[in-house]
Amino acid sequence: MTTIELIGAILFGLALVHTFAAKSFEKLAHRHPRHAGLLHLLGEVEVVFGFWAAILIVAIALAAGGQNAIAYAESRQYTEPLFVFVVMVVAASWPVLNAVQRALQALARLAPMRTELALAWLGLALVPLAGSLITEPAAMTLAALTLAPLVFRAGMPERLKYAALGVLFVNVSIGGTLTSYAAPPVLMVAATWGWDSAFMASQFGWKATLAVLANATAVCFMLKRHLQPAEGAPAEGGPVQVPLLVSLIHLAFLAAVVLLAHHPVMFLGLFLLFLGFTQAYQRYQQPLILKEGLLVGFFLAGLVVLGGMQQWWLQPIVSSLAPVALFFGALGLTAITDNAALTYLGSLIEGMAPQAQYMLVAGAVAGGGLTVIANAPNPAGVSLLRRGFQDESIGALGLLLGALPPTAVAAAAFFL
Repeated sequence: MTTIELIGAILFGLALVHTFAAKSFEKLAHRHPRHAGLLHLLGEVEVVFGFWAAILIVAIALAAGGQNAIAYAESRQYTEPLFVFVVMVVAASWPVLNAVQRALQALARLAPMRTELALAWLGLALVPLAGSLITEPAAMTLAALTLAPLVFRAGMPERLKYAALGVLFVNVSIGGTLTSYAAPPVLMVAATWGWDSAFMASQFGWKATLAVLANATAVCFMLKRHLQPAEGAPAEGGPVQVPLLVSLIHLAFLAAVVLLAHHPVMFLGLFLLFLGFTQAYQRYQQPLILKEGLLVGFFLAGLVVLGGMQQWWLQPIVSSLAPVALFFGALGLTAITDNAALTYLGSLIEGMAPQAQYMLVAGAVAGGGLTVIANAPNPAGVSLLRRGFQDESIGALGLLLGALPPTAVAAAAFFL
């Protein structure tokens, strides 16, 4: 352990405390209007890790020199934050959202239940499972925008919002495990350990599907008395009717971004073309969620910078645990570290047994809904849904309590 690593660990701990205290800053902002701007900024969960990462870079510059600070920042891999930003904006564009909403509504009308209940179930079950094809960040974006007017609205009891949020985060985390490219923690180990999509479907996918269906059904049973037809849902209003060709072009942009997810130069170039297309056909658009996407990217980039300093204490823990202990260790550690960072550290361990490999990844994805930082798409969900909660912020304790039951279901499923 070096001095810089110790500073990094301390700042990482302070960032975690800040994450759990973010809702308190929002309350303070209402009590102290003179400083409301600063307090609101510190209460934005998406700002937390970027804020502390900036402090880390300053600390490295003071302790080891500016060149070393710049070298460390530039040594980090920022593909995931960039991808999440781009895929959030494209997936939430009106033509994509309109097409998805219409497809979900058509399915909901076929179900032998109230349309709003069927829509909520599809948003909590089918869309997270679709994350195995369109990637987890895209699934989180579409699910959050589908569920916002149904569940995360005024009149819904706060405890049920947290229960639904916990199910959404857990289901997105495990719903991407049917393939080897959609879930960040799986992607980190797939090439190293030779896990292809057939392996993922046979070892993880069917178990994850059972857990996703059980979680969505249970929380929809709790929600059904409070669900009302969504007012102002995206499929019911917006700009003018979107031509089929425009929707197909947007969906093609989304598919191309997903296919090029590991090539930032390519998907950023596509994104610039996408922005040009939305300007050219502005009458078919709603405002793009650029601010929300940038905040989420800032959060994840901060996590990349701070997380890079935690290998000295995380890797010995991961390498020292027996398989079953590794499962529960990974499940717990995921709550305080990004699950992709955790599995990446596991991929560096030489000679890890297949059972230990399975337990590490299973624990990491099962625990992906416990906190905002546990899984890369979670900040996107927070950004899109927090306005539906009291004080327009999501409490870390509320999320943890809401995620515990679906996490237990996911953990049980992975032990099958």
